[in-house]
Amino acid sequence: MKRLLLLTLIANLILVSCDSDKPYEVTPDSVGPLTKNTTLDELKTIFENDSVVDQNSGLSEELNVNAIEIYEKGGAQLLSLMPVKDNQPKTIRTVQIFDERYTTQEGINLNSTFKDISDAYEISRIETLISSVVVFVDEINAYFTIDRKELAGELRFDMDAKVSQAEIPDSAKIKYFMIGW
Repeated sequence: MKRLLLLTLIANLILVSCDSDKPYEVTPDSVGPLTKNTTLDELKTIFENDSVVDQNSGLSEELNVNAIEIYEKGGAQLLSLMPVKDNQPKTIRTVQIFDERYTTQEGINLNSTFKDISDAYEISRIETLISSVVVFVDEINAYFTIDRKELAGELRFDMDAKVSQAEIPDSAKIKYFMIGW
């Protein structure tokens, strides 16, 4: 019986240590160590080896217009977080990913192309904006922005044109990668 208990304890420790070996994994419920339930008060502890820059103060905090930015100690930006305005304690609403190490379970990251996204996931919808196209993947609570410069001739310049999945080139690069809860 003691042996079984010891083996169970060792197996649990291995599983817990395996999870912590994925600090850059993006899932529908998490971005690295962050979840939709992570409070702003926990950020300094979670990113204790990095720099947390909270630009929310005074009127900016009331309007919720500034993000909280996470930088590596070397200065490279990892993430930009937008808090939920009305929650107490405040939690995270959206995460913009700036570092290509953050990768989904299907291998999608900032270096991926539209083909990579469409091969890995079902595209939920596409919205056309003035200077970009936003590709939504509800399966992982993500949206990817593609610059209009990546589109074919007339679609680049026709700001009123609705862009379909078939009209986005496979080689189109991701400009922004965001997770929204």
